[in-house]
Parts: sequence; C-alpha cells; structure tokens
Amino acid sequence: MRVFVTGASGFVGSAVVRELLDAGHDVLGLARSDASAAAVSAAGADVHRGSLEDPDGLRAAAATVDGVVHTAFHHDFTDFPNAASLDLRAIEAMGEALTGTGKPFVMSSGTGLLTPGRVGTEDDALDPAAPTGARNPSEGAALALADHGVRPAAVRLPPTVHGEGDHGFVPALIAVARERGVSAYVGEGANRWAAVHRRDAARLYRLALESAPAGARLHAVGEQEVRTREIAEAIGRALGLPVTSIAAGEAFGHFGMSGAYFAADHPASSAKTRALLSWHPLEPGLIADLDEGHYFTESHRPAVGL
Repeated sequence: MRVFVTGASGFVGSAVVRELLDAGHDVLGLARSDASAAAVSAAGADVHRGSLEDPDGLRAAAATVDGVVHTAFHHDFTDFPNAASLDLRAIEAMGEALTGTGKPFVMSSGTGLLTPGRVGTEDDALDPAAPTGARNPSEGAALALADHGVRPAAVRLPPTVHGEGDHGFVPALIAVARERGVSAYVGEGANRWAAVHRRDAARLYRLALESAPAGARLHAVGEQEVRTREIAEAIGRALGLPVTSIAAGEAFGHFGMSGAYFAADHPASSAKTRALLSWHPLEPGLIADLDEGHYFTESHRPAVGL
C-alpha cells in the first residue's frame, strides 16, 4: 500500500513512517521545510513538499495514494482555534480526494478531549466543554467520511505520548522543575493521565490503516492511568529535586497556561481497541521510560513551554 503521511517528520509521524516502511508499505511524507524533507527522505520515504495551509496540495497528494495517515497538527496554543480550523480544512481536503474509493483515512484525535473525571472509552463522544474542544469537529468530519465511500478511523492519543525524542508535555514539566528547583504536582496528585509509548502508538496507526472498520474510534492507550504525583516523583528522582504539592489555585502561576490541564483527571481505556485490532502495547510505560534517563539529556528540551 502507498500511504500519504502528514506530520511525517514529527515525533509521532516519524514513528508511523518507520512502522509502515518496516511492514512493507511505501510512504509519501508531507514536509514543509528543507529539514523536514531531509528527515523524511533519510527515513526511506518519498517527499511531498507542502503544509496544512495548502489544502489543494494535500488534496492532490491524497489522490495519488492508497490511504492516508494524518498526524500533523499546528501546535500553536496562542491561537488554538486557528490551528483547529487548519486541521479541519486539511481533513476535508484529503477526504474529498478519497471520496468513493473505499480507501482508508486514519486521523489523530485525543483522549484529552473526553469528559474528565472518569475512564474514557472508545464509545464516548468528545466533550464540547474540553479546553481544547475547538479540535472536536475534526474527528466528526473524518468519521463522517464513512458515509461518502471512505474507510475512516480516529486514533485518539492520550495526553502523554512518550519516548526518546519527545519534545512535548513531559519535557516541559521537566523544564519547569529545573527552573523552579522543585518537582510539583497539584493537590494530592491523584489525578490520572493515560499514556502510550510512541512506537506502540505507531503500530496502532498501521493496524488502523490496514484493517480498522469504517468509523472506528480507537484509543492508543498503553496505560489507563498514571497518577501525576508519580510523574512528579520520577522527575524529582532524576533531577535530585524535592517533590511537593501545590494548591490548584497556584497551578497556573507554577506551570503556566497548561497548569489546569496538568491538574485534570484524564484516564482512558483501550480495551475495545485491543480486542478489535489485536493491538497489545509492548514498550516501557511512562514512569519506566522516565527512569531510563534519556528525558533528562539536553536533546529533550521542549519545543513549546507550558
């Protein structure tokens, strides 16, 4: 199968490219810069120069392949509604190219968009009140392609996709701990995060591409619940810093704009996904990954802060 992968040089997307190539698929990877193009080419994939801001180019690329895996997202949290709008337009454009073909379209969503405070399942609809709920229409638009002769599936990623090369949320927490001289959690630190290793997530994207039924909502959850206190303790252990609780009202001042998100309770199950696609996570869990030490090297500085 020849597959168009957006975000092909990104943290998740590059793992998806490797997984697809190792499974014998051909890959056409989206690249918006010379550096991204070089990375995609070095991985063994063909390069399509473009970006999410070019729906016509995305449509043209999607029309040349046997399936699409959409992992790209413009992570600009200073203008999240615009980033969500770009994502929706990209999905609509690629979906148009696949209409009536029966080809697979696998897109990225998130378990963090579900209602907090309970274990989210694949049957749950996204919560319109979620802080990043502007992204919700993307999942709906993608799954609606099932009514137009496409085989779509949504892979919901948990709040933490971890592994070597991560420049996201966990490295940002580490940066805050270094700056503050303390590794903190909010309240009792009993709130839960789902987590997955990037290689396990990549394998689920491949399985979804190859065999997920039209309209499937899949949870790329390797661990249903990791307490945020455990995360803070692992960070403190590695950095030799004290670990302490801060009040919920202090979360923004300590962690920045994502302080409330770190305090949220976002457990999620992947039981139905595992049964449907025989997907079984094989890689280390989040705390074990933190204890390996690679998160605390210079190469793991975050791309964006909290």
